[in-house]
Amino acid sequence: MVRLLNVYTISAFAALGGALFGFDISSMSGVLGTDQYKNYFGNPLGTRQGGITSAMAGGSLLGALSSSYLGDKFSRKVSIQIGAVLWIIGSILQSCAQNVAMLVIGRVVSGLCVGLTSSVVPIYQSEIAPRKIRGRVVSLQQFAITWGILIQYFIQYGFSFVNSQAAFRAPWALQIFPALILFVGLFWFPRSPRWLASKDRWDEALNVLAFLRTPDSDINHPLVLAEYKEIEDQIRFEREEESSSFRELFSKRMRKRVILGCAIQMWSQLCGINALMYYIVYILESAGVSNTLLASSIQYIVNMVMTIPSILWTDSWGRRPTLLIGAITMGFWLFIAGGLLRHYGTENPKPNQSYTWVIIGHDSATRAIQACAYLTVASFAISWGPISWMYPPEIMPLRIRAKAVSLATATNWASNFALGLAVPPLLRAIQWRLFFIFASFNIIAFLHVWFLAPETKQRTLEEMDEVFEHGDPLWKTFTGVKDTGRLDIMARAIELGNSKFRRRTSGDIYDNDFEGSGASS
Repeated sequence: MVRLLNVYTISAFAALGGALFGFDISSMSGVLGTDQYKNYFGNPLGTRQGGITSAMAGGSLLGALSSSYLGDKFSRKVSIQIGAVLWIIGSILQSCAQNVAMLVIGRVVSGLCVGLTSSVVPIYQSEIAPRKIRGRVVSLQQFAITWGILIQYFIQYGFSFVNSQAAFRAPWALQIFPALILFVGLFWFPRSPRWLASKDRWDEALNVLAFLRTPDSDINHPLVLAEYKEIEDQIRFEREEESSSFRELFSKRMRKRVILGCAIQMWSQLCGINALMYYIVYILESAGVSNTLLASSIQYIVNMVMTIPSILWTDSWGRRPTLLIGAITMGFWLFIAGGLLRHYGTENPKPNQSYTWVIIGHDSATRAIQACAYLTVASFAISWGPISWMYPPEIMPLRIRAKAVSLATATNWASNFALGLAVPPLLRAIQWRLFFIFASFNIIAFLHVWFLAPETKQRTLEEMDEVFEHGDPLWKTFTGVKDTGRLDIMARAIELGNSKFRRRTSGDIYDNDFEGSGASS
């Protein structure tokens, strides 16, 4: 019998923090084409609309930077709860907004939550997940984002037919309820065993590991003891280094990983998905699509459905080939869309529109651009979407994980903020050329991953030092990492009695010995 509370259900519930990000995306994109929103807030265009949209990303940048302190100080779980409270406050402010300034403040507060949870949730998921399904578990973050986008968009679409301010106020108010569920529900969920171990709460760490890895919470199970020992060895090694975690974050030894984590998050925004998610209404209107709100909903369905293959098979496919294929395919579809807009488009004869370039009377070109938008989103959903969340936390050592992921996620939100602010005026200023810019970013991302991103599938979090410090070029040595089975070997040794494993319950690091080498604090 499958226990109700397990790694999958815990990770899926925590991923509600990601769903809040999804709610934001469609809560804004869903109102851009409605007369109720335009009339109340004075038909914001260009930089003004960019400022409203990017306010969320600005708050998220601050939230991401604060996540390292909160995540290490109060635990991953409590940090997510703090984020939920911030989201509730932000949603109240948005739904009650009397002017653009109040709307922006509400989005900044909600953004604090999104930045915090988007950093901490993947860390929490990666730290509770077994290595063989870590990719699948962390992919639930992106899956929750896609569901949040889809659910909120259809709520927004339904209320768009209401001829009053409720068309935008009610959907923004309804965002409170998932955050409330997240805040309350987390009281019944465990803390990260690795965070507990870092705080010398070793009894709790072992009990949580046993709960997560065995159906009967057996603390003497060989695999539980082997993983526990690997965590203990890693913490002991990090403490023997006696270096400041902030200093180590920028040390020569860690610089390569930190920059890679930041770059993965940055490319996930510069690939063009930001423009398609927030401003798909503008793009479809420019391409000549009539019912843009309905057409946009298809994109969000594609986004959700195409995330499923990545969840199921990313631990088999691997991170590296998935990122490479995703970058090259997104670049291809964006080049096609930009070329079609250039060839069949003309200057928009209507003034005061969100776009200055439009396709008129070329139905086949309109449908082709619409298809390219959907295919770009599908390529992102199956590749960069989920992997951009799982890769940074799994390549960082425990000592700097929260700080490094905080920095990587802050890079995401800095890029998101810049694009959210810049895309509306750029659509008006450089028109179809914007697609070529995003396509070129994808080619650069492909080259970066090819030369500097190693494969990490099937490795434990504690094995990442070996991955990055092997000595050979990362792209050459780890193009196809196979399961080393080191954890299974350790578990077998413990089971056969070839490993001494002694535990104390005094609150200190446990004494243990594996294959004759002692380890203590």
